[in-house]
Amino acid sequence: MDAKEEKTIAKNYHVSLRKDGKWQVKFAGGEKAIKLFATQAEAIAYAKKLAVNQEGNISIHKKDGKMRKQKYGKGAE
Repeated sequence: MDAKEEKTIAKNYHVSLRKDGKWQVKFAGGEKAIKLFATQAEAIAYAKKLAVNQEGNISIHKKDGKMRKQKYGKGAE
């Protein structure tokens, strides 16, 4: 398969609360946070930018870790 035939794999970003009280954006299954934020709203805004640029997905978690919302792909607002 050449470069033209390769499919772009969508990146999955998760917004979740850390034990230290900071909100993080990280890849699904990733060990380390990409970036940390004081509020969930800031983390979501950053994750949206990443997802749009990378044609990725966003999974937003509640404070208790349960899934709050999932957004997919470009234009997922």
